[in-house]
Amino acid sequence: MIRIREGQAPAPLERAEFSRRFQIAFADPAFRGEDQSLARLEEIAWQAYLAGRKSPFKEPAGPGFQDPAQELSSAWVATRRAIDAAQRTQADPASPSRVLLICGSARNEGSCASEMSKSFRLLQIARTSLEQAGIVTDVLDLSLLTSEYGRTIHPCKGCVSTAMPLCHWPCSCYPNHALGQAQDWMAEIYARWAAAHGVIVVTPVYWYQSPSPLKLMIDRLVCADGGNPDPTTTSGKDADKAKALEMAGWNYPQHLAGRVYGVVVHGDVAGIEGARRSLSDWFDWMGFIDAGAAARLDRFIGYYEPYANSHDALDQDEPLQEEVRNVARAVSKAAEELRAGRLLAVQPNLKRPRAK
Repeated sequence: MIRIREGQAPAPLERAEFSRRFQIAFADPAFRGEDQSLARLEEIAWQAYLAGRKSPFKEPAGPGFQDPAQELSSAWVATRRAIDAAQRTQADPASPSRVLLICGSARNEGSCASEMSKSFRLLQIARTSLEQAGIVTDVLDLSLLTSEYGRTIHPCKGCVSTAMPLCHWPCSCYPNHALGQAQDWMAEIYARWAAAHGVIVVTPVYWYQSPSPLKLMIDRLVCADGGNPDPTTTSGKDADKAKALEMAGWNYPQHLAGRVYGVVVHGDVAGIEGARRSLSDWFDWMGFIDAGAAARLDRFIGYYEPYANSHDALDQDEPLQEEVRNVARAVSKAAEELRAGRLLAVQPNLKRPRAK
């Protein structure tokens, strides 16, 4: 038996500190007329915290799981069903080709930034090109994390590093009602990835890296690459059982493999090549198929010019706009070839000597 290493987790909150954190959300004086009601709600939340009531709503796993009688989070079951339905539609030859367009910028005019992002404008250029080719598009604008009430992608908790089978597909870490970690957008996003035949990420560079909304989503997609589709095999989050499963031989299933991808990365001074390589490497690792060199684009907009007139610089850069159209055209063509069976036919069917 592999020893579970412990000693990092903090002690439970004291009652006074829990109260302080709970009340922060209700600091607006408009809530003062409901202080007694808030105190009652706080006590309910405190008891849920003490009891660790992560999933107050549960149901039997049902057929297809190792232990059909084991109770799983109803939220997880609903997410899993949505993914399965999306996968069936995606695999149906009669369904239209579908591309998921992801805006990685944190900026839009509804947030403090007060102006739309250039990434969103580039995404719309790609969207028009795809729709002209008869592709159904689904726009996932991650800037909603900064501008919509209650919109959240919680961070990955790193279950995979304890043991791969502890990382469930889809992620079962959220919602965690005991810790107030609810309203997790990933529950919806997983199915949108599963429904797509192709994915295009359009993103700026923030400090040589992907913007935090995009990175949050990327980290939470780790369960798509090797994740365990059956939480009953680990009795939920039993680390000992998960380690035993991995040591017995884990096949690291790639749940989203076989889709095509494109990447558009833009910046103003530096970092675009590294960010584009990182995103491409990530897609490759998950088993996605690149749509060719034209589908992997990195460009500067207003190189070493002020931020204030960067939209004007984009207006004037017609070659860049056409290159973005080419990304969309390449992904559209690759998706067509993929669904016709011609793209996979030229892909070597090689067994990975290192499954991880």
